[in-house]
Amino acid sequence: MSDTKGRFFRLFTNGLVRENPLLGLMIGLCSALAVTTETINGIYMGLSMTFVLLMSELVISLFRKVIPESIRIPVFIIIIAAFTTVIDYVLKAFRPDLSKAMGVFIQLIVVNCIIMGRVEGFASKRSVGEVIFDALGMGLGYTWVLTGIAALRELLGSGMILGRQVLPDAYQPIIFFVLPPGGFFIFALFISFNLLLKSRLKKPDAATDAGAALAEETAAHHHGGAA
Repeated sequence: MSDTKGRFFRLFTNGLVRENPLLGLMIGLCSALAVTTETINGIYMGLSMTFVLLMSELVISLFRKVIPESIRIPVFIIIIAAFTTVIDYVLKAFRPDLSKAMGVFIQLIVVNCIIMGRVEGFASKRSVGEVIFDALGMGLGYTWVLTGIAALRELLGSGMILGRQVLPDAYQPIIFFVLPPGGFFIFALFISFNLLLKSRLKKPDAATDAGAALAEETAAHHHGGAA
């Protein structure tokens, strides 16, 4: 049971840091940089992606044994498109302003490399329990990066977050951060932060591996002396 929980936890945290789709795998960048001019766009885009990824992985995992190998890619695309249409209509019905602001990028979730890569490389081969934690980790990893980039760009570019003034009125907005070059600059800062975080996370793992090796060596000497 503990091994199962550990595996699920690793799957979840991989998407958040180690294999973050944006900072680690470097996929799905076009829509990420296009919609992150405002924090609210980053939040809704991230949550929309998480919903589509979770539902698509779940359905594909459930039916992975009955989907013919020869037509698996068209089937995957149809499943992803169905959930993308659901989220697109929900946004148009309840948040038409956001739907208009994000434009075609919600609809382009269908061909997003993150989703297609996860359903083909993971969901089509793994159990339901594993894909749930994988999808949540990848989706929330995508969301926190998108939200962070958008918040920083909005703050520096307008002095506001979520439409509310945060910096003093005397602050002069830096338009550079609202433009595409500013998005790339902030994205580079997030990549650097992620690399630093991953290097810190590796140290406990190395210490654990060294401790395990020492314990095995001690046990071997003990058994050898007993013999």
